[in-house]
Amino acid sequence: MNCLHFLRLFSILKKGYVLRTGPILKKAGIPMINQIDYEEKRFIIVNDISKTLFYFFDFDTRSNSRHMEFEHFHSYYEIHILLSSNALHFIKGIPYHIQTNDFVLLPPSLLHKTSYPEGEPSKRLVITFMYRKDGYGFSESYEEILAPFYAPLPIYRFPDEQQAVLTGLINQIVDLSRLVGTQELTGTYELALHSIFTQFLFCLNLFSSKNIYRKEHVEDTVSERIYAVSNYIHTHFMEELTLDNLAKEAWMSPYYLSHQFKRITGYTITHYIHLVRIRNCQFLLINSRKKVTEIAADCGFTSFSQFNRVFRKFCGESPSDYRKSRFPGPDTAAPDLLQPSAAGSEVTSSD
Repeated sequence: MNCLHFLRLFSILKKGYVLRTGPILKKAGIPMINQIDYEEKRFIIVNDISKTLFYFFDFDTRSNSRHMEFEHFHSYYEIHILLSSNALHFIKGIPYHIQTNDFVLLPPSLLHKTSYPEGEPSKRLVITFMYRKDGYGFSESYEEILAPFYAPLPIYRFPDEQQAVLTGLINQIVDLSRLVGTQELTGTYELALHSIFTQFLFCLNLFSSKNIYRKEHVEDTVSERIYAVSNYIHTHFMEELTLDNLAKEAWMSPYYLSHQFKRITGYTITHYIHLVRIRNCQFLLINSRKKVTEIAADCGFTSFSQFNRVFRKFCGESPSDYRKSRFPGPDTAAPDLLQPSAAGSEVTSSD
């Protein structure tokens, strides 16, 4: 897209025609495209995580051997868009099948991971971003357009017309980066990106009622019950969790549950509980002012000495050192970032 073409499209969007995609784009001589303009290793940056507003667009591939071993969180918002045929995305222990152009919306602190199929590496676009807590004077408006991230199941699949709008807005950002000739935008160009991306979020929220994504039924009932147990651990990690009470939840014997849980997830139940608790401790250490002892109690540890021991085992340092290394200095307060109505670490596209 040349400069004239880009300005022409920007003018159309400025007039509000973005909501009536097909006919308008065709009338303007711009094809309705449902495919994101992918260029491997391309990234687009505005600021970094130390700022109260940042964007990071990462066009990359992931192979089956490079996906995360366990679910992780971020302190920022993330949008995962699969550009290959299929993958599995885990959210709080539950696997969801995703396909090309599905949008996985991840708010801060939500534990998740992506598992990619064997064979050719999978293409994806991961967008990470964060806004200041006051929403730049529009906090209620920002909370509203971010609402789809907090849906019970934040995975979205849209009909062609809505998909074309969202794809078109992302491609505008790619075109803007190419127009500038650099992948790190500054000055008025970063404001232009912010404007286009705000339209993108607005449209995501507007189209959320058109979502046609449905969770696929798992034919293996044992796996389904094990994933239900893992999800129970994610949502009850702050409570006392024993093999016996988890077995009752799953309607299995403790021995059978323990054996099947290890077979399906690759973890013992005790190891899995510790991982979930430590991940949530990490988030609170980075994003709250709570004392370490309070965080240990909030995350289900009844003994502070046990908490210290488990944390060192998984993180290689004490909870206090972990907090200080992320926010050095006497005041280790969390960054003042917009996180509406929800309790996600480094800016890396590790999904």
